[in-house]
Amino acid sequence: MTVDDTPTLGIGMVGYAFMGAAHSQAWRNAPSFFDVPIVPRLVALGGRNREAAGDVARRFGWESVETDWRKLVARDDVGLVDVCTPGNTHAEIAIAALEAGKHVLCEKPLANTVAEAEAMAEAAAKAAESGVRSLVGFTYRRVPAIALARQLVAEGRLGQLHHVRAQYLQDWIADPDAPLSWRLEKDKAGSGALGDIGAHIIDLTQYITGERITGVSAILETFVKERPIPESFTGLAGAASADAAKGPVTVDDTALFLARFTGGAVASFEATRFATGRKNAIRIEINGAKGSLAFDFEDMNVLQVFDNTEDPRVAGFKRVLVTEPSHPYVSAWWPAGHGLGYEHAFTHQAVDLLTAIAEGRDPEPSFADGLNVQRILAAVEDSAAAGSAWTEVPAPA
Repeated sequence: MTVDDTPTLGIGMVGYAFMGAAHSQAWRNAPSFFDVPIVPRLVALGGRNREAAGDVARRFGWESVETDWRKLVARDDVGLVDVCTPGNTHAEIAIAALEAGKHVLCEKPLANTVAEAEAMAEAAAKAAESGVRSLVGFTYRRVPAIALARQLVAEGRLGQLHHVRAQYLQDWIADPDAPLSWRLEKDKAGSGALGDIGAHIIDLTQYITGERITGVSAILETFVKERPIPESFTGLAGAASADAAKGPVTVDDTALFLARFTGGAVASFEATRFATGRKNAIRIEINGAKGSLAFDFEDMNVLQVFDNTEDPRVAGFKRVLVTEPSHPYVSAWWPAGHGLGYEHAFTHQAVDLLTAIAEGRDPEPSFADGLNVQRILAAVEDSAAAGSAWTEVPAPA
């Protein structure tokens, strides 16, 4: 217990790199800005490289380091396991943690295959019967402007939805000499731009609209088929030797697909890591009979809103600065007009999960939601392999 008798929850996190740093800051910040019903305690940070993990642990205040994730999961002082590792390890770690009675936060996409995601969703459902909670980390849901967009659609402000447009544009591997990494290996990452960033816009559009994608027609493309192998790179699938100058890229560089939603809206999706000049551009536009919404993460504190019922002489997109205390999550932070950043959504995610655990309810997005996204990713790959053939997405059971 803390000084004010608020219960604590021991956090054990597996993975310490980019996402590990974002999650570490989130767990650390949550009780500083929000009145959380459970205080997270940074108990153990897991990573195979003890020195590197130890450096991150010191910087963020983790109490200890484990080099074996199984030992981390087995610890009595760990009550929640946060999985921030490559996709090929998600299923094993998350299922073991759930079976050990630990709550689980797992980064997206949920898994590398539908079969793995099904096993994870099944384990999560079984664990929930005993009060064990699980969450998949589609963190952009917690950006205040996105959460506001969801509220406006749910209130019927847009009326019948007609069009959904979604893009996630990056350029970090546009240089053909950019080195190989695990994100470019299918056996570790599952897919390329499709799963890494396309999964986000799939989840966001379903979240905002409150509807489900029913089918897709897709194209996948890999522009750079081989890349330099850095000295630190190990475990390359398909390379003749560790001394090979280049190794194969086995994932997509870009994914484009059309889709339909359950309510009848049609959609276009684009996910690429070759959009030169675009660093992290998530763009969502939704057009309905009564209005439209538009969002761009590169201006993340703003939501563009169009009211089609206004007098045409003065109608136009309205720039809503989403920094008022009445906006989702914002009241815990700074005065109106003082914008939030990328890292804040991770804190909101931590707060929402802690609150759900305290209230004894399942948080969203669930592992079942993650499985739904995984099935859409698989349908996109199947469609592209079949020459863009229309491919149905199985409905949730």
